[in-house]
Parts: sequence; C-alpha cells; structure tokens
Amino acid sequence: MSDAKVLLLVEDERLILWTLQEMLEFGGYVVIAATCGVDAITILDSRHPEIAGVVTDVRLGVGPNGWEVSWRARELQPDIPVVYASGDSAAEWPLYGVPKSIMVPKPYGTSQMLTAISSILISSTP
Repeated sequence: MSDAKVLLLVEDERLILWTLQEMLEFGGYVVIAATCGVDAITILDSRHPEIAGVVTDVRLGVGPNGWEVSWRARELQPDIPVVYASGDSAAEWPLYGVPKSIMVPKPYGTSQMLTAISSILISSTP
C-alpha cells in the first residue's frame, strides 16, 4: 500500500486542472479531480476519510464555490488542510476562508503551488 497523500483538486478550467494534477502527481500525491463544486462535495461526502487535503479554485461557475467546498470539507474533517487558488478573490479570504488555510493568487507557478500544498500538509501533521 502506498503512503502517498490523497488530495482533492477542484478547478473548473480544465487546462489548469490537468496541469496542476500532473504536477501534483509528479510531486508524489494521488489526486482526485473535480471540475465543479457539486462534484467536489459529492467526492468529499463519499471519500473524505482518505482525503488528506483540498486544493480548490474559489470561482467554480454555477453551484457551490471554493469557499463552500472548504466549509463542507471542514464539517467532515475539522483539521483538513485547504489551499485556495484565485485570480480575484484573495481579498475575500479573511472573510470566507477556513482557519489555517493558504491562499495562492493566480497566476501562480506550479512550484509555488506545490510548495504551498507541501507546507500546509506538513504543518497539519500531528
């Protein structure tokens, strides 16, 4: 059995999703991808025990946004690490983001995102 951490990646722009998923998998993570908030919440509801962290865009089109995805994740796992990505919502993070989360503004470099994810997962490990 692998010790790789499982991440839920939520991004509605498919090119960004594929690029980030590839980078995360290359970095040693197992990625469960969702392209909308509804799918992300469905995945959380059914697979939350195996998910070690959530990486979500804030603006996800129709349906639940990234804030709502993270709120559901924290209802299911109160300490789950959350990394937000956004091109225009960084100012809303103190209002809507969950405690002990990270905001990575778009555009970001893949190494910047990998560093953010790794650091929040390490800091949340007991």
